[in-house]
Amino acid sequence: MTEHVDDGEERTEGVGGVLDALEDAVTQARAMPMSSSVLVNRAEILELVDQVRAALPSQLHRADEVLADADAARAAAQTEADAVVARARTRAAELVEQESVVTEARSRAAEIVAQAQETAESLRRDADDYCDRRLADFEIDLGKVLAQVQAGRAKLAGRLLPGEGA
Repeated sequence: MTEHVDDGEERTEGVGGVLDALEDAVTQARAMPMSSSVLVNRAEILELVDQVRAALPSQLHRADEVLADADAARAAAQTEADAVVARARTRAAELVEQESVVTEARSRAAEIVAQAQETAESLRRDADDYCDRRLADFEIDLGKVLAQVQAGRAKLAGRLLPGEGA
């Protein structure tokens, strides 16, 4: 989860790793006497916040990739559905040419079209569900990051104001 950089400092990988490091820094910080406040290394916390900021664009890029994959899946499903409908129409036209099976051809063509529409709708729903799940996961992760960053900033702001804190 961490990598060592040439300058001797540890760098945490990904948003989750940085958040773990932030949590460790706060939980392992020296407690202030008679208070629930703790002393943390400002430089260390600010470095971790910078790492979160640096990691977020890659997380956003991954979310864009997920959306692009879902759009590609939806396009492929639509192409497949269009091909099924085209085959159904072609087959229906062939059957109409044979006068003795006109009624059967119309019935079969309607079934094929209905099946193709059902398949296309199912594929669309699946693609939409997949996108929604991925976006919901990403929303949860971003919410957690935001809450932790806001909490860290609130603590820092409380210590930076004169006359407050320890």
